[in-house]
Amino acid sequence: MSDSAFPLDSATPAPHAGALRVAFAGTPEFARAALEAIHAAGFPVVAVLSQPDRPAGRGMQLQASPVKQYAVAQGLAPILQPRSLRRHGKYPEEAGAAVDALAACAPDVMVVAAYGLILPAEVLALPRHGCLNIHASLLPRWRGAAPIHRAIEAGDAETGITLMQMDEGLDTGAMIAREAVPIGPDTTTAQLHDTLAALGARMIVDALRRLRAEGGLAATPQPEAGVTYAEKIGKDEARLDLRRPAAELARQVRAFDPFPGATVQVGDTAIKCWQAQAIEAGGEPGTVLAADADGVVIACGEGALRVTLLQKPGGRRLPAREFLQGMPMPAGTLCVLPQRAD
Repeated sequence: MSDSAFPLDSATPAPHAGALRVAFAGTPEFARAALEAIHAAGFPVVAVLSQPDRPAGRGMQLQASPVKQYAVAQGLAPILQPRSLRRHGKYPEEAGAAVDALAACAPDVMVVAAYGLILPAEVLALPRHGCLNIHASLLPRWRGAAPIHRAIEAGDAETGITLMQMDEGLDTGAMIAREAVPIGPDTTTAQLHDTLAALGARMIVDALRRLRAEGGLAATPQPEAGVTYAEKIGKDEARLDLRRPAAELARQVRAFDPFPGATVQVGDTAIKCWQAQAIEAGGEPGTVLAADADGVVIACGEGALRVTLLQKPGGRRLPAREFLQGMPMPAGTLCVLPQRAD
């Protein structure tokens, strides 16, 4: 479903794209999808920026980001991985070298997708067509770091992709294109991520083709009404506060799949909940009302949560029947409620 105010011509032919030099800045899988699409469409990618390699996995070995992995595999260069792009920030020499290297590549446009670093004015002004951002929400709703998670958590009926011309604000730039997708009653962040990554990849290629053909892209300022902020997801949010309504907690379970995973605590064991539905039932919040092959039913502040897919620490995701064979949770079991700041 396209927003008619921001039409996109997905049928635009794809002749050789040598006339538009693209720099790309991104880090996770969401960004990799866009880089792959841009490269496959024939646009010359003259520089790739990505976050520095990070320790990951059980061995905590340094691991390149998905964007860097793709760039290396395709022979794209240079690959720039500064910790900052601010010449007067914490890493001035590193930032200066990266900005100078980017300038030497003379990009016509830079595409940014979930990069993770702030772009200072100097970088925003480097490409003659500026910097285009692929943002996973229908701006101005859900500016910020975690728009996919927060849209599901809030119970939004839809979300989407907005392409915008970047400015120095936090996701405040003028909108070039928007396209919406529905959020279903069982949609998880993992599923919505993949849908939006593919949509963003298609939309940015369409936009680059229009930019090459027309020499510019029309943009519409964001409305002032309806601004919300999607704060970064913290591990401390994983614990379900069973004093809240079950309907809200069911959304939180979906929003936190795959990260950080919503949990309930029984004794010293944090159990991850991967699938859950709100049902009508009553009891003291945190009390297990029933536990069988149909799920573990836990009383909440309003209604109850039926958890049907669970995981013990170090284990794998299991349906309730199999999980309960290894960890019984008979009716009357009490879940530990998190302490409240107030």
